[in-house]
Formats: sequence, C-alpha cells, structure tokens
Amino acid sequence: MQRLQEAALVEAAVPLAPLVNDPENEVQFAAIAAELNIFLAEPIVPRRRVGLVVERRSSIAAESAFTAGRFALGVRSVPAEVLAALRKGAHDENPRVALEAVYAFGLLAWQPSGSARRELLRASGPDIAPLVGASDPAMRYAAARVLGALFAPRPQDEPIEEPIGDALITALNDDDRVVKAAAMQALGAMRYERAVQALSDLYAFYGQNELAEAALDALAHIARPASADLFTAALASRSAALRVAAIEGLARIGDRSKLAAITAAVDADRSDAVALAGVYASARLANERINRIGDALARPRLRMQARQYLLELLPGRAAALTSHAQDPDARVRLDAIEVLGASGDRAALPLVEAALRDRDPQVARAAERALARLRASP
Repeated sequence: MQRLQEAALVEAAVPLAPLVNDPENEVQFAAIAAELNIFLAEPIVPRRRVGLVVERRSSIAAESAFTAGRFALGVRSVPAEVLAALRKGAHDENPRVALEAVYAFGLLAWQPSGSARRELLRASGPDIAPLVGASDPAMRYAAARVLGALFAPRPQDEPIEEPIGDALITALNDDDRVVKAAAMQALGAMRYERAVQALSDLYAFYGQNELAEAALDALAHIARPASADLFTAALASRSAALRVAAIEGLARIGDRSKLAAITAAVDADRSDAVALAGVYASARLANERINRIGDALARPRLRMQARQYLLELLPGRAAALTSHAQDPDARVRLDAIEVLGASGDRAALPLVEAALRDRDPQVARAAERALARLRASP
C-alpha cells in the first residue's frame, strides 16, 4: 500500500478501493491517502531521502486537500468504485478514518461531470446528508462542507432533493458555532432557496457578528429578489464583510436599478474589498470590463475574492486576462491560467496553450490541466 501511495498509479485506483474499508485502520488510512495521491494535481512524495541516511515524510491529509479546493485535483477520471468506497468509509466506526474518508470523497467527487455526476449526486445525498446530524461536531462540520461543495449547482444538475438541503437547514440550530457557519456557507453554495427565510431570520438575530456575515453571504449566493431590500439596507452596515455581501447579492439578483445605490456606497467606502465588489457588480449589471478584477490577483488580501469573481464572470470574457496570463509574477500567471481552465470558454485556449511553455514549471503544469479541462468542455 505504501509503495502504491508513493507511485500514484491510476491503474491502482480500483484495486485499492476495497482497502478503504479494510478491518485494519492503518490500512484504511494508507488506502485513502493512496487514492487521493493518484488524483491530486501535484502528487505528494510521502518519503523523501535527505542525504544518505535520514528520511523525511510528508503526510497526505484529506482535509487540507479538500480545503485547497478543486484546483488541487488533476484531470484524471475518478472511478465510481473509488467514490463509493470513500462514501462507505465516511460511516466507519473509527471517527478519524470516517473524517479522512468524507473529506477525500468531498474533493474527488468534484471530478465527475455529465451523467456520471447526476448518478453520483443521486447516490451520495442519502449517504452524506445524515452525517450532518452526527454526534461528533468535527463530522457535522465536515459533512456540511462536503455537501456544499458537492451540490454547488452546475448546468444540467437536477433540483436538490429536499431532505439533503433541509438537513443543512436543521444544522442552522447546531450548538457549535463553527458547524452553524459551515451549514450557512453550504446552503449558499448550493443556492438552496428553501433556506432563505431561516437565513434571513438568523441575519436579523445576530446583527453584526461573524454569524450574521455568514448568513448574509449565504443569502448573497442564493440571490433571491425577495432579499433585495435586506441587501440594500446592508450597504450602510458598519461591517465591511456585510457591505461586500450586500453588493454581491444585489449584483447576482441582476436588477440594474440597484447599480446607482451600489456605486454610491462604494464611493463612500475606504475598503479595498468593497471597491472590488463594486467592480464585480458593475461587470454583472452594466457589462463593464473585468480587467481590474484580474489586477487584484496580485494583492494577497484580495486574491481569493478576485478568483471567485473571475470564476463567475469569465465565460465569454477570456481575453480580459491576456495580460495577467503573461504577468511577471508567476503566482498571478498561475491564478489566471487556473481560472481560465475552469471557465469552459474555448476562447481561452490560445492563452492556455501559450502557458504550456511558461518558464515556471508549476504554471506550465497548470496549463496542461487547464487545456485538458477546456478541451473537455461542452
């Protein structure tokens, strides 16, 4: 098992799958790590010799891989047998094994598309949703995060079954504030409309704290017109995070008449995050250029916010990142190539193909993955 974990051979994925549920916990941990390593974009070398004698080990942790997100994945197809084994492992009697399995499943489940994704969602909801009610708060937290990632809507997805979304609504009453916030984030990622009233009530209850920010952010992702007045009022909030969420929510609703209020709020604000949200709103509501969002990739505090906006806005606007794909900063080039690859916009192909020759090996490898994703896009 350890040798296969190091080798990361795709041919080993299906033969290894039964060992995810082996009677021995150490075998299970090794099997989960091996399955992850096969499909990571940058496989981890678990054993590295230093000099002639000392050996340093690097672990493969499922939660950190899941947290890194979909760009941690390569482009290899994940067999259904592997996903089924990990889903079963998420119910293991050993809580550490179960956590590793559910996080590994949450990451690898991003990969299937089309009919394979529809089958996966049908099979996975009844398996993962009950874990939101587990006795272990770490599992409740993990299950909420995984459900949000798994059921984030894509074209041709079927409507989310109510028992799945409602399990997360129930988790809004969890005694653990971290679990509660994860449930809010998941409901927003899923755009689960049945959660709007509960999230609105929680936002009103918490007022200005971090849970209020999580509730409004979830509502901003769901973006129902009924929330427009709430977002408009939040433009004047003392919290920059609430102001950002309010702008995003109004932008996603798509009511151009709100642009003047957004612009006025941004002009009166000193927060860089609010200013970037204003650029995002102008791009959505007035079809303004998105170059300035790309410029924010070079600013560490705004980088993740900019990436999220670009993932939403890039289809049909790939040319806007031409200069960023050639930026002197390798980190900016990498971000640009990754979001272009995820855009599904075939107009991005020339930019990505040029990056295959990038002087930074990490950028060049990201371009290979981005090219494969674009070519597989419908």
